[in-house]
Amino acid sequence: MENSVYIGLSKQVTLRENMSIIAQNVANVNTPGYRAQNMVFGEYVVDPSRMEEDIAMVLDYGQYQKTDPGSIKETGNSLDIALVGNGYLGIVTPGGVQYTRAGNLQMDAEGVLRNASGLPVASEGGGEITIPRDAREISIDKSGVVSTEAGAIDKLMVVEFTGYQDLSPAGNGLYTTPEAGTPAEKTTVLQGRLEGSNVQAVIEMTRMIDVLREYQAVQNMMQSEHERLKSSSQRLAKTQA
Repeated sequence: MENSVYIGLSKQVTLRENMSIIAQNVANVNTPGYRAQNMVFGEYVVDPSRMEEDIAMVLDYGQYQKTDPGSIKETGNSLDIALVGNGYLGIVTPGGVQYTRAGNLQMDAEGVLRNASGLPVASEGGGEITIPRDAREISIDKSGVVSTEAGAIDKLMVVEFTGYQDLSPAGNGLYTTPEAGTPAEKTTVLQGRLEGSNVQAVIEMTRMIDVLREYQAVQNMMQSEHERLKSSSQRLAKTQA
C-alpha cells in the first residue's frame, strides 16, 4: 500500500540532485570555459516479493555536459587563451593530468605557467612550462607553442577526445576521463581571448522553477497518499474493534 510513497520519494531524491546541478550551473555562469551539466534520468524497475506488479522508480544514473562553446571575448592579456574547437587544455594536478576549457592563465614568481587555481599548465610532454622571468614578450600561437622574444620555449598540452561525455567534473573547472587524449588536430588556440561559460542563465533559472514546482507537486501527492493510508487504517481499526 505504500508503493506510491516510495515512488514519490525516489522522484524527490532525483529532483533534489537535479536542483543541485542546476544551482551549480547558475553559480558558474561567469566562470571561463565552464560547461553546463545536465542530469540523465532513467527508470528503475523493482520486483517486490508477493506482488503481482512491478514498481517503477525514478533513477538518476549520471549527468552529461552541454558541449556548445561559450562566447569568446578579447581581453588583451597575453596569458589568456581561448580554445576554438573541442579540445581541452591539460593541467598538472596531484592526481595526474586533468583537463579544462578555462584559459585564464597566470605566471608565478618562478615563471611557471599556472591556471587560475594555481595548478601548473601541462606541456605537451606532461611536464610544467616555465617562462624566463625576464621575458619581455610572451606569445602563444594557434598550435599552442609558447614563445618569447628569444624563441620557442614549450608547447601547451591541448588534446581531443572521442568520448566527450565521459569527461567527469572534478571541481574548479577541471575534468577527468579514463580516455587518453590525442594531440589536437581540429582545435586552435587564440591568445589574448577567453571563452566564457556556455550556461544560459535564463534557461537555467526557468529549469530551477520547474524543478521546484515539480518537487512541490510530488510532495502534495505524497501528503494526500499519506492521509488516504491513515484514513484507511483508522477505518480498518474501527471495523475490527
